[in-house]
Amino acid sequence: MSSIQKRAIRLAQAFAAAGAIAIATPSFAAAQAVATAFTPTASQAALIERARAAGASDLTTRSAADGGMILNGKLDGRQFALAIPPGWTGDALLHAHGYTLPGSPLEVSTDPTSPLSGGAGIMAIAYRDGLAAGHSAYGKSGMAVEAGVVATLRLQAFVKALGARRVYVNGASMGGNIVMALIETRPDAFAGAIAQCGVTDGWERELGQLSDLRAAYNFLTAGTPYALPGVQDVTRSALPIAPPPGENGDLFRLKQAQQFTAPIVALFKAAKAAPEGREARIVRQIASIGGFEPELASFALPLTTLGFGADDMRETFGGQVYGNVGKVYRSLEMTPAEAEAFNRGVQRFAADPAAVAKARQWRQVTGRYRTPLVTIHNRIDSLAPYAHAESLTRIVAKAGNGARLIQFTAPAVEGPLPIGGKGYEHCGFNQDEIQNTWRTLRTWVETGRRPAVPE
Repeated sequence: MSSIQKRAIRLAQAFAAAGAIAIATPSFAAAQAVATAFTPTASQAALIERARAAGASDLTTRSAADGGMILNGKLDGRQFALAIPPGWTGDALLHAHGYTLPGSPLEVSTDPTSPLSGGAGIMAIAYRDGLAAGHSAYGKSGMAVEAGVVATLRLQAFVKALGARRVYVNGASMGGNIVMALIETRPDAFAGAIAQCGVTDGWERELGQLSDLRAAYNFLTAGTPYALPGVQDVTRSALPIAPPPGENGDLFRLKQAQQFTAPIVALFKAAKAAPEGREARIVRQIASIGGFEPELASFALPLTTLGFGADDMRETFGGQVYGNVGKVYRSLEMTPAEAEAFNRGVQRFAADPAAVAKARQWRQVTGRYRTPLVTIHNRIDSLAPYAHAESLTRIVAKAGNGARLIQFTAPAVEGPLPIGGKGYEHCGFNQDEIQNTWRTLRTWVETGRRPAVPE
């Protein structure tokens, strides 16, 4: 892998749902090239034949840890990867990955148990517990809840055809929203579900906060060296993210991300140098409007997501999901005169009713589901605010369904950013937290009794 690809992967991990997305490395073609060295056992050979009979094409196999097997192939033309442990007894965990920038390759990691497979390593934990673990590419990049539901259900049917008894589902970030759509629309498909750092309220809330943050940033940095490059319309992408024909996609995305984030980095550098100065005050005002923390990652991740993804979101939903016409913005960081000027001058835009309806379908959470659900959310998250976890509590309680929900809260985690400095992570969970979340769900499902957990 080239240094360019490695840097692009680090940027993708940081700016496109951090550990919540699947990074496609090594490629599907590379996995096919190394598959010839694997000699399956008799039971593994039988599973391979079942996989072919179940519709898997371009099927290749290779060895996994402890004598297991990794299947790589395609289902209805979409790539998948499945790790099957030795002596598999029939339980499986499927992972729905998070948001990827538009134009990203439609692939997932060829080894579901690798650290680059998303979900904070949950598939590797499940594999060590004796479960098959896998994930699937979606039919589109960018905003892909509907496509993620289709892909995950297709993989669920496939592992059932291989002989799976119980199938669990996990999703992170946008994948957490996919999990909610799955258990609310297909109540019998999964034995249990986990949503990590998920958009577990809905896209009106999430896109509203992203849009308010970008609108505030644009207004309050206008005419300064910190203004974002490209298109200033909040409802449109600022810069293209898909590479021109013939140009290396990894390098192009890297250059675009660096160009877009440079003024954000400069703003925070100036704010740090003068904590009571103009730039620091701008940071506090933007954060107070957008509802994110006044720190680098909590600006860079949301702004990059919308700055490169707004056009795809409009196309996917069929219009603008969030509107701020008539909204009165208030901020304790602004004087009355500043607040009046902000409300008078900030960009206004209307929501499209058809797009709102589509976003509610894919997916405004209702809280009406039968599948045991466990969630985990950082107290501070730089892309999917903790308010999603709080909203889910209220939504599920209103539906009278609290007995089917367990929620864990993890501390906020700071980590290094590829653009320099440190910031709060999105989906910043350690292995102990993920293992506890996973085994709480599994115990619940296997015993049929909801575990008692600390409040």
